[in-house]
Amino acid sequence: MSRPDDYGASAITILEGLEAVRERPGMYIGDTGDGGFHRLIWEIFDNSVDEAMNGHATRIEVGLHRDGSVSVADDGRGIPVDPHEPSGKPALEVILTKLHAGGKFDSGAYRSAGGLHGVGASVVNALSARLTAQVRRGRRTWEMAFRRGRRISGLRDVGPAVGAGSTIRFLPDPEKFGDRKPDRKRIARHLRDASYLHPGLSITLFDEADGSRETWRHDGGLSDYLAEVIRREKLSMAHEGTYAQQVDPLGEGGRLELALGWTASAKERVRSYVNGIRTRTGGSHEAGFREGLTKAVRGYLDTHALTPRGLTVAAGDIREGMVAILSVFIPNPQFEGQTKGKLYNPELRAPVDAAVRAGLERWLHESPTAAERIAGRVLLAARSREASRAATLKVRKRAEARRRTVLPGKLSDCALRDSRQTEIFIVEGDSAGGSAKQGRDRTRQAVLPLRGKILNAAQAPEAKVAKNAELSSIALALGCGAGAGCDPSLLRYRRVVLLADADADGHHITTLLLAYFVKFFWKLLEDGRIFIARPPLYRVEIGKMTHWAADEAARDAILRRFDGRKPPVITRFKGLGEMPPKVLWETTLNPETRSLLEVRIRDRRRADAFIHRLMGRDPAARRRLIRRGAPDPAALDL
Repeated sequence: MSRPDDYGASAITILEGLEAVRERPGMYIGDTGDGGFHRLIWEIFDNSVDEAMNGHATRIEVGLHRDGSVSVADDGRGIPVDPHEPSGKPALEVILTKLHAGGKFDSGAYRSAGGLHGVGASVVNALSARLTAQVRRGRRTWEMAFRRGRRISGLRDVGPAVGAGSTIRFLPDPEKFGDRKPDRKRIARHLRDASYLHPGLSITLFDEADGSRETWRHDGGLSDYLAEVIRREKLSMAHEGTYAQQVDPLGEGGRLELALGWTASAKERVRSYVNGIRTRTGGSHEAGFREGLTKAVRGYLDTHALTPRGLTVAAGDIREGMVAILSVFIPNPQFEGQTKGKLYNPELRAPVDAAVRAGLERWLHESPTAAERIAGRVLLAARSREASRAATLKVRKRAEARRRTVLPGKLSDCALRDSRQTEIFIVEGDSAGGSAKQGRDRTRQAVLPLRGKILNAAQAPEAKVAKNAELSSIALALGCGAGAGCDPSLLRYRRVVLLADADADGHHITTLLLAYFVKFFWKLLEDGRIFIARPPLYRVEIGKMTHWAADEAARDAILRRFDGRKPPVITRFKGLGEMPPKVLWETTLNPETRSLLEVRIRDRRRADAFIHRLMGRDPAARRRLIRRGAPDPAALDL
């Protein structure tokens, strides 16, 4: 047995082919939980959608089979099966066994596509106990079979074919995903939403267990989708009609589709897509849309002199109650990681802004009845915000006078007393706290540094928690009470942001803090007040450009985009304390450039149970959780 200090050439392991995917599945599908499990289905489904998106397919069928396997079939061109040069292997085998192999790079085979990394199909193959690919092409049917990413049967001609297309059937590997089964409702919702994004495409879900079959086709596109969202969420419109827009071309070869309207609800709802892929955390297209929307409505209000003297209309007032579906199709999307939750392309922001502004402002002028109601809705939101702000300030001043003398001494508070515009960063460590204090916006951002790993509130009795200095300082700084007496309206800040290192120790401290908030500040979680900062773990410098990566997957995605054209300089930060204040501001603190995760936990009972298993006294429950969630010990960041 080697000792920990036996670090030489023999300790270096090279993972060949798809072994890296099996060793580190989280880098490619996010996790091995329900999200990663269903990500396998989306990857294969998205490939079929890419065929339809480029005019080569009209039907897709997803099948759920009794043995737990899933199939995706389309009537597209069929995956190529001819020999691939220089490997000499069938192209089908290359696509399913080699990372970064596909027809969506520079071949011209696809105008736009959701799968651009050449990773999805091979990753699904690597993480499947078995996978069978059947291709109808050239009037023949061809078939290959694989097990855990390795070929088990060569390309076979299994008979004549009518038409063309591809069918991929795979069984997610129990070694990686445990006993998870496809969630029929979740899959149906995903397929139904996709049908709205691609008018004319027929999408079917077949369940072998009960023989049921559902088919979706929506020729009305995003207008139908918007009506469905409004119906599904039981919203009432604030005006007659909805706004629909199509812009083709958008920039260099892109296309934009948009549908939106305003409701009586106070919540803003935006669903954005890129090449049919849901971008849940937004990106440059969504930022451009919001800017264009704000400019269009303000332009209409200014043209008609509708804003009363002394009233300021904020961007949030304009978006209050808005429901929007935004879909863009572009030739070369740059997603943040393989899971594609956020679009990176900065060059897309300006054309989306300009297109939305011009189209929406023109519609408002041409639709006076709807525009009048929308303007009234926006001005009402602005008046309500100002009235709420004035009332809150009055309460704050009285509360501040009572609480100011008991604030923790190590809290570096912000200058502004309006809680609607401030936030507090609870920071891991005194050195990191020092960087955050120097780099922050002192007017609006407060910093409370913690010393080391805090007490595990999931295990400790309440009396011990109340006596703990670190946890008591958090409660004092927030000023809203704890437990049953917690009142979000008395919170001294709009947001509470948990800021820890981007490594495993930092994640552990964040989890300890979340356990404390779940147990004693549940109402803040319900009110959407708790956020997690995402500081970078890596800085990647390529030429004169600097990129930031939150983890290894994001770092690798950046490197793939530039494809080795210039040698990168990669810096791994050991912790927040060694990050210069200017860099910490730019990457983590600046509201214009940072990325925050909102903590959304809707079911308190399930959250309590999960925290108890994860952080409680019973090690057996925690062991079961780890074995089920990370069956491969090498996947754990220890």
